[in-house]
Amino acid sequence: MPIDADRAETPAAIQTHFAAIFISLELSRSVWLITSLTPGGGEKMSKHSVRAGDVAALLARFSELKQRALARTGKSFPIVTIQEAGLDGFWLHRLLEREGIESHVVDPASIATSRRRRRAKTDRIDGEALLRALLAHKRGEPRVCAMVKAPTPEEEDRRRLCRERKVLIAERVEHVNRIKGLLFAQGISAYEPLRRDRRQRLEELTTGDGRPLPAHLKTQISRELDRLELLLNQIKLTEAERDEVLAAQQTAAPAPAGRMLLDFKGIGPEFAAVLWLEGLFRHFDNRRQIASYAGLAPTPWQSGSIDREQGVSKAGNARLRTTLIQLAWLWLRHQPQSALSRWFHERVKRDGGRMKKTTIVALARKLLVALWKYVATGVVVEGAVMKAS
Repeated sequence: MPIDADRAETPAAIQTHFAAIFISLELSRSVWLITSLTPGGGEKMSKHSVRAGDVAALLARFSELKQRALARTGKSFPIVTIQEAGLDGFWLHRLLEREGIESHVVDPASIATSRRRRRAKTDRIDGEALLRALLAHKRGEPRVCAMVKAPTPEEEDRRRLCRERKVLIAERVEHVNRIKGLLFAQGISAYEPLRRDRRQRLEELTTGDGRPLPAHLKTQISRELDRLELLLNQIKLTEAERDEVLAAQQTAAPAPAGRMLLDFKGIGPEFAAVLWLEGLFRHFDNRRQIASYAGLAPTPWQSGSIDREQGVSKAGNARLRTTLIQLAWLWLRHQPQSALSRWFHERVKRDGGRMKKTTIVALARKLLVALWKYVATGVVVEGAVMKAS
């Protein structure tokens, strides 16, 4: 079928009646690109840049846009902004809201992009795409993008407890492996750096060929132990802060998620804190929302006669998802008579003992939904054993 040449060459117009000044912010370390669409300015998007972090210049640009719209139309319009969730966090979003500006933070992975093999990408193109996504969102188009619900400063700060501990644990593993690697090269494999007598045992070590440890090697390992002991002390401090936060919930009303999760056998302070601080402190309307937030929602692939499952989306909170999969394995050990554990064993048995790793992810999703129902409505997981009071 022939293509209408005139229609093909005419750019698509933005069919909307503007009731606000729409602005997208493309943030980087050096420059903030402001892309705006104002009433009375036609359909052309204007662009302006300010130095990164220069809030005064940003607000001055907003004021200038309002004055231009007022001069063109004789009306005053509110400002609606959008920015991607990223390195800058939520401080600018909070500042704009404090200034009376409607601000939105979008998940960048939820914005549709060209599927060309070599896709053009510049700040200018990204700014226009953000602005189009904002316009579609304000028109009420479903699933055009996913807006992020910004946590309060208190909620954001509280999550540091578990996140800092995870970083410290990873650093501890690095130092332990480095010490073991240095000693293994000398024929020593029975040394455990985490034991309390690590210093005394270091003095007693001899190489595989019967020599005492070389002086420089012993000095290097001693310095590694200094850093390791510092990490161990910091881990204890973060765990004490975490336990203090959980203990403070004992008198809170209504009972918060962190305290309620500790009622289950097999869930300790660390798992309870991560589940609470990373996910269950939020409000969710249904099980699909909570599964999607954790990246445990299924991802179908259906086209014509092809209909298969691609696995979970992995588009949500990675820390929450990892913790849930670890908890799912522990749940099988500590809650063997629960309905969820029985479902897992029956499913694996039906598959001939295969697909355990796939099924454990499905169990993690079911467990998250069950725990969410428990903390939200008090519905206890069927067959679960609770800790003695």
